[in-house]
Amino acid sequence: MPLPRTRPISSFHQLPKVDLHRHLEGSLRLATLLELAQHGRIPLPPDGDVLRSHVQVCPGEPVSSEHFLHKFKAVRAVFTAPDIIQRLTREAIADAAADHIIHLELHFTPAAIAEAQAFELADVFEWVLAAGREQARASGISLGLIPSVNRHESPMIAEQVADLALHHRDDGVVALSLAGDEARYGGGPFANAFRKTARAGLGLTIHAGEWDGAASVRQAIEEFGARRIGHGIRILEDPDLVALAREQGVMFEVCLSSNVASGVVPDIATHPLKRMLQQDLLVTLNSDDPTICGTSLSREYDLALAGQQATRDMLWSMLQLSARRSFLPEEGRKVLLEKLNARPPLRNWEAEAATLHTSL
Repeated sequence: MPLPRTRPISSFHQLPKVDLHRHLEGSLRLATLLELAQHGRIPLPPDGDVLRSHVQVCPGEPVSSEHFLHKFKAVRAVFTAPDIIQRLTREAIADAAADHIIHLELHFTPAAIAEAQAFELADVFEWVLAAGREQARASGISLGLIPSVNRHESPMIAEQVADLALHHRDDGVVALSLAGDEARYGGGPFANAFRKTARAGLGLTIHAGEWDGAASVRQAIEEFGARRIGHGIRILEDPDLVALAREQGVMFEVCLSSNVASGVVPDIATHPLKRMLQQDLLVTLNSDDPTICGTSLSREYDLALAGQQATRDMLWSMLQLSARRSFLPEEGRKVLLEKLNARPPLRNWEAEAATLHTSL
């Protein structure tokens, strides 16, 4: 059986879009991984369907944070050489552009990428940033790169990543991110590194309220000063925190398919996206890990429309919010909004998207 599995063309494919929450390690081409495996360059099986099961949450597999994060263990082992790291970076950006994403904020985890071959963190930064700038120019896409720290990593690594992020803030780095399993690893040890980068003018975004409850969102807001939260969907467990997030203008980077694939919610229909919007929270729609979740940003909009009964106006508001709350400088955000407002007309979004299957 051929490795690719095609999906219906999304009714949102031609719509210019903004993706504020996508991980490099979760955005690799399966065909490239198969090619590299067949040439013995990465530690994955050289069989398409077996390889897929290593790096993607497939139908019938368990849905849990442990199973989801295990996919990343396999994926991060493929960063075995500088040319591979740069190729995978270029392809992730090219694929976003092919989905008509006009601004992408791409997370990458320097320590996890470096671990495959004991690379220097500084070298990983150089390779990813150089490839990112090159491909962004070639694809005509606006790009912000966000180095990420995993919660199971040491505070010392966080300090090193923060220092490198600040060093490269004129080379395409726009923010610093904290990711990983917040249910098992608290964020407190990393607060100093993140506050330092924020004081120096870099953005920050904290994964929280995904596998842990609303308390992790509160910590991100109160201890880190975060005004962008990755996921954050469990904030609804704490009405007082909902009010605080509204008051402080905290924005949530919601990722539908990812939350189903990782077991946070059982299906798209029960996802709290629409309830968050009804609580007047600031919400954007993002792809997170297209390869691991078998999705695209266009498909996430389809799922919101068909599986959440979000209206076209809701989706349009979320898309415009993505532009306004990107980590671009003010002039860049203005240009981005102008590009969105010049979008081509799309007809029958609801009718086309309603026919799409809304499960993973």
